[in-house]
Amino acid sequence: MLLSEARKLPILTSGDLVRDAATNDRGIIGEVCRQALSEGKYVADSEMFVLWKWRLKEEDAQDNWIMDGFPRNVEQAKFLDDKLDKYGYKVDKVYYLNLSEEESYRRLIKRGRPLHEGSSELHDSPDRIKQRLEIYKSGERAVLEYYRKKGVLVEVNADQSIEVVHKEITSKL
Repeated sequence: MLLSEARKLPILTSGDLVRDAATNDRGIIGEVCRQALSEGKYVADSEMFVLWKWRLKEEDAQDNWIMDGFPRNVEQAKFLDDKLDKYGYKVDKVYYLNLSEEESYRRLIKRGRPLHEGSSELHDSPDRIKQRLEIYKSGERAVLEYYRKKGVLVEVNADQSIEVVHKEITSKL
């Protein structure tokens, strides 16, 4: 958020895309998103690709932006490279906020977000958080290696205060 405000860049997030589709899309994509949210799982790549294709066509995605929560696996990273190439863009840098599992859990449980707008069920329940962290960890190493080989990976120690993390990121821009 600090980086977005300081640089006047929009934040494009997978979570927002999924929650928005779950709330507003009455088609298959919306149903898939609602089901994934209710089960505490990630949306399958094929549906995420559709959501990101839609999102990258929006006006605020036509210049620089911050992407959060995507890609989560190498297949998604390759999809992103392909789509950005078609629009004349490329991934300049990937900031990996290296955060311990314990701190990740603590921060996520603190959020306490609903599954989607109008839902009384929590997206950030203890069981859902544990499940999402396990899934994330299973693909994390391969994605990091993919971007490391491309020479765009920047690792940041995120087990620090938000202000310190922000300062470290901006020093590496």
